[in-house]
Amino acid sequence: MSFFIVSPEIYAWIILPFLIFFARICDVSLETIRVIYISKGIKYLAPIIAFFEIVIWLLAMEVVMNDLSNIANFFAFAFGFATGTYVGLVLEEKLSIGMVIMRIITTEESNEDIISFMQKENYGATSMNAQGARSDVKMILSLVNRVDVPRIMDHIRQTTPGAFFSIEDVRYVNQGVFRPKKPNMITGLFHSFVRPRKKR
Repeated sequence: MSFFIVSPEIYAWIILPFLIFFARICDVSLETIRVIYISKGIKYLAPIIAFFEIVIWLLAMEVVMNDLSNIANFFAFAFGFATGTYVGLVLEEKLSIGMVIMRIITTEESNEDIISFMQKENYGATSMNAQGARSDVKMILSLVNRVDVPRIMDHIRQTTPGAFFSIEDVRYVNQGVFRPKKPNMITGLFHSFVRPRKKR
């Protein structure tokens, strides 16, 4: 029985740098998600992520330090760091963990349509009178799950394209009306651990 043997040159200049690149993507992605979770006050998953993050980083660093003359390892290390930052942000966005507050500013006519939509879809919403730069407007405040933001934004753009809205992350929540989440099998476990804390 014959085995495929990789030459030392291919291993040192191709396979090993690729493994370093992949390891850096993994640990930097975890680091990006961990920092975001800490900023949101999610204290349960952050330490677990930190453990695996540092283990992967140490393994990659050990390989680089063992052969400082290999320039391919340095480039793989740097490119992995850059790619991992992007991948971490994409993963965090796909998970859509946490809650946000939406501020929607509209005219009085379009206000009723948005309020009706929010109530029909079981989103909590508070409407109030406000003074705009040109005329009187209505301000709608709503605390929603991040996973629901695209649905609300699509409705606003289709029905009231002139409406202004902003979105901000929320760390603590105390009471409110929230639309039930329907997480899939992948994100269900994450959502069970990272619900915003209710401030007492």
